[in-house]
Amino acid sequence: MATDAHAEKNPHHQHGPIADLERKQLKRLEVVSIIEATTLVLLVLIAAPLRHVWGWPYGSKLLGPIHGIAFLAYIWTALQTVAGGGWHQREVLRLFIVAFVPFGGYANIRWLRERAKTFAETEQA
Repeated sequence: MATDAHAEKNPHHQHGPIADLERKQLKRLEVVSIIEATTLVLLVLIAAPLRHVWGWPYGSKLLGPIHGIAFLAYIWTALQTVAGGGWHQREVLRLFIVAFVPFGGYANIRWLRERAKTFAETEQA
């Protein structure tokens, strides 16, 4: 009975299908984070200088919409992930801030993996 009360307080300590869905959603967020971060880095470090320094706009014309779609996919996936509950406000804020910082999405990878590892450990307990 005490473990049920503990699980109700913290949804990240659930077992079974719910924890499995949470881990899958975190993995999905990790993949989308990598894609979004990569497109942002390519846009900022390659396409923008090509456009503004060398007058070649085609990199931005190609990567701009690709990054836009990746950004929207990341935001959507992050919203789906936090909608499951159990996220602190600072964690949610972090998820959204990293989308605006070059290389920020890469910083999320280790953090998301640790969070998924916590699910695996609590399920085994």
